[in-house]
Amino acid sequence: MGQPSGVGAWLAGGVPPSGSYGEASRPAVSGRPAGSAADVELGSQVIILVPNVRFQTRLSYYWGRIIEGVQEELEERGIGSILITEQGTTRFASLINPRGVMGLVGVGFISYPVLLEIRNLGIPTVLIDHEEPLVPTDVLSMNNFEWMRRVANYLIGLGHRRLQFVGNLTYSRSFYDRWFGFRAMMEEHGLSTDGQHDGLLTVRGHNRSEMTEALEPMLQELQREERLPTAFACANDSIAICIMTILARMGVSVPGDVSVAGFDDIEDAALSSPTLTTVHVHKHDMGRRAVEALLRRVQQPASPVEKVLLTGELVIRASTGAARDDG
Repeated sequence: MGQPSGVGAWLAGGVPPSGSYGEASRPAVSGRPAGSAADVELGSQVIILVPNVRFQTRLSYYWGRIIEGVQEELEERGIGSILITEQGTTRFASLINPRGVMGLVGVGFISYPVLLEIRNLGIPTVLIDHEEPLVPTDVLSMNNFEWMRRVANYLIGLGHRRLQFVGNLTYSRSFYDRWFGFRAMMEEHGLSTDGQHDGLLTVRGHNRSEMTEALEPMLQELQREERLPTAFACANDSIAICIMTILARMGVSVPGDVSVAGFDDIEDAALSSPTLTTVHVHKHDMGRRAVEALLRRVQQPASPVEKVLLTGELVIRASTGAARDDG
């Protein structure tokens, strides 16, 4: 076996790779221009690992802001970084020289085999919005359960009794936790979730066009059968915007007939028509806090594994209102 190529060669002290596998970010050191091979020292780089999934990338309304927060915090601390997309067919260990890596921040879903490899390599790791019970790791996440509980409680407080959660429960750990927060609050108010539309809990779409196409026949079915909820609690803002688009096509007033709430507070939430009630997630701060957690792990490798839950803010806008008299 020769010296590693590409990403592995760079992390071992060589030149940064070209192509799509990794994206290097290294601050200038001692007056030398950033990008100089002399800047790279063993153990001086942090890997930002993202899943090989179209909707969990740095271009995402949600994940992209988190990645930016990680990169900005590392840059301000003078720590270099490389953004790597997980490759399911390539062993992670073949890509890197662990001596060239200070630590790793995983953003979103990272597969169990890759996490196991990372642990066996002895690389300090922090995961954002993902947990793997078989690989104990420091985790940083939004308090998704609690804040979707609050969304549901707010809608119920407006008089809504027929609420529907919308989002694929297998999409991410955050969606799963948000569903359980919704369900918990419904049960606290004595409201059943048995009537939840199964399709709306498993809906798939890689972008808003695909999501709208998948959701529309389900909402039309509910309208035909006179089972349309008076409120939708959506797992994220993009889904909520799709729901409002479809309801407008169906002649359903938001919030006059149906209220819609999202989650994440992406930029489009304040620009939609009507503007979207949502939960503000401190996405940049989540990325920055992940770096702080990683440095703690590097400095205190024997300390107990931690799970940090960040708080959010309920942002009430025009898409929610009191339930109709027949709600």
